[in-house]
Parts: sequence; structure tokens; C-alpha cells
Amino acid sequence: MARSVFFSFHYQRDIWRVNVVRNHFLTKSGYISAGYWDHSLWETVKRDGDLALKRMINKGLENTSVTVVLIGTETAQRKWVQYEIEKSYERGNGMLGIYIHNIPSINRFRDFQGRNPFDYLLVEQKNKYFYSASNLVPSSNYYPTYDWVLNNGYNNFSTWVENAAKAVGR
Repeated sequence: MARSVFFSFHYQRDIWRVNVVRNHFLTKSGYISAGYWDHSLWETVKRDGDLALKRMINKGLENTSVTVVLIGTETAQRKWVQYEIEKSYERGNGMLGIYIHNIPSINRFRDFQGRNPFDYLLVEQKNKYFYSASNLVPSSNYYPTYDWVLNNGYNNFSTWVENAAKAVGR
């Protein structure tokens, strides 16, 4: 089953590697056999300010069931990636991260592995009666990460997306 996927990534630094992942359906029989529909954004309204970008992100997340964070060297430090993760969490999207630093760039260079952005979003472990700050844990405890190259993302992407959706009941 093809899922509606929102891709979150650092545009300036990683667009070449991002496009390898986002466009891998082109060498398959299309979106359905690749297992996803791409609902992510291109940074077209960045110059219009923060409010316009938030609106664009919120609209881009509509009708998606899974958010895939493409993790490059500096992705975790990007405020808009953090915003997209927070909004995806609020929506109840399934989430996963894919390290893309091992995908060769246009110049055939690999990059350094970046930090996991899910380490920076704390989620609350809830029980029936109370909430406590001590119950906050990194969301990386709940959302899996893979390496596009080392974990054969080309062939496994649709399974990763499907598992993320099922993990949140979608």
C-alpha cells in the first residue's frame, strides 16, 4: 500500500542526496511499487518569512501518514526540521529517520554522519494519573533510524514507511 510521506531535510546542504531518496521511485514502476507518495516541500516561500513557512509546512503535512527525516551532517541543527518533527508528532504521523551521509554527492564524496534529530525532541511517557518531567525521553527511543546505503534503502524504503505507519495505527 502506498503511503503519503512528508520528507523533512536540510535543503541547502543535502539536496543532491535528498533527491536520490525522494526520486528512487523513478527506477521502479512508480509511486505505488515504491510504496509512497511524496508530499514534501521545496523551499519556495522561505523568503516570505517564518509565518509563511510554518503555514506551508502545516499544509504540506496534511493528508500524510508518515514523516521521513533525511539525516545529513547538519540536519539536527535546522530549526525547520525540528518544527516539522514536532508538527508530525502532534499529528500522530509515523516517523523514521534515514541517514543519507553515505550517499555520494554530485562530486562522489560522502559526508560525515550527523546527529539524530529525534534526540532533540522530548516526548512524555504517560501513565494513568500524572505527568512528570522525569518522564521525558528522547523521541529517538521510539522512532527508528536507518542508513540509506548500509541498510539498502532502495529496496527497504517501502517496508520502513509501512512499519512506521503501522506503529502509530495508521
